[in-house]
Amino acid sequence: MGQPMKLLSLQTLISATLLALASHSLAVAATPSGSAMAEMSSFEGVVESERQTVMAAQVSGAVTEIAVKVGQSVHSGQVLMRLDARSANQSAVASEAQVVAAQASLDVARKDLERQEKLFAQDYISQAALERAQAHFKSVEAQTHAQSAMAGAARTQSDFFIIRAPYAGVVSEVPVTLGDMALPGRVLISLFDPTRLRVTATVPQNVLNRGQTPNRGLTPNRGLTPKETRIELPGLPVNLQWATPTAIEVLPTVDAGTHTLEVRLMLPAGLTQVTPGMFARAWLPTSEKLPHPVQLPITAIVHHAEMTGAYVLDGKGQPLLRQVRLGRVLGDQVEVLSGINAGEPVVQDAAALFAAPH
Repeated sequence: MGQPMKLLSLQTLISATLLALASHSLAVAATPSGSAMAEMSSFEGVVESERQTVMAAQVSGAVTEIAVKVGQSVHSGQVLMRLDARSANQSAVASEAQVVAAQASLDVARKDLERQEKLFAQDYISQAALERAQAHFKSVEAQTHAQSAMAGAARTQSDFFIIRAPYAGVVSEVPVTLGDMALPGRVLISLFDPTRLRVTATVPQNVLNRGQTPNRGLTPNRGLTPKETRIELPGLPVNLQWATPTAIEVLPTVDAGTHTLEVRLMLPAGLTQVTPGMFARAWLPTSEKLPHPVQLPITAIVHHAEMTGAYVLDGKGQPLLRQVRLGRVLGDQVEVLSGINAGEPVVQDAAALFAAPH
């Protein structure tokens, strides 16, 4: 019995080794070659969904039902949430009843007008009497139309108490619980389309201008093609970290403060482990390797309202606030992706610059 067991163990070991080699080969095949990477530079980005919807309440009412959970897939038109619609439903029923009463009055006015027209044809009534009957009929008819419109508005108002999915997607956030009061404008559910994801990165303007010739001009995508760009997703398993975009979009506007453009790389379908908000890198071709980002102490960074900046010393030694775009935090240092060039003098401790003298 010992030899068959040893043979089985040897076969199991060989199978496991072959499987490991196959997985390693798959990972290496999915990673760009060293020569290709040498001609490319990476830019930090984030995964976004082309369709990401924040659904807010249009009416007031208590939340009576939450039919979905965060992370759940839903189909178009599926009921996601219900609000207390008893008052709205009663108003809709009352409006429908008023429509029925108005239609009954319209039928009476129509028959009366027909009788008046017959009497007028036989010279039993005057022209004025006929005109009064016609005017009454038109008035009742207009009131009926107005009542029908009000009933339609009441029915539409009732539909606002049922929240439905506008498209097939995944629920990303449900910030309310049963019993919460929904008010117009309050967020109820967030939804995104997992089949239309992209990586958005900000790239310095001078990088995207490289490779452009005067006779060719600047193309809408600045000469970038999907085949020469790559997307890196460090948060995924090794064999899933690299992808080739299906399309590239470069926004035409340049940020005035950082002189960067926004580049959008569309992810291929079927990446089930990718979700909005994930960290990503966009690898773009460059004519030369870009220098490493400037690193500054965290104490040199200042925040004023929505602006992030650092104080740079001018030729006279005076500090000037300059807007910057930050990258990774490395211990007590932070990368400055744009806004400050290497070698420029920067105030290392911004707080001490304005500290009151003792």
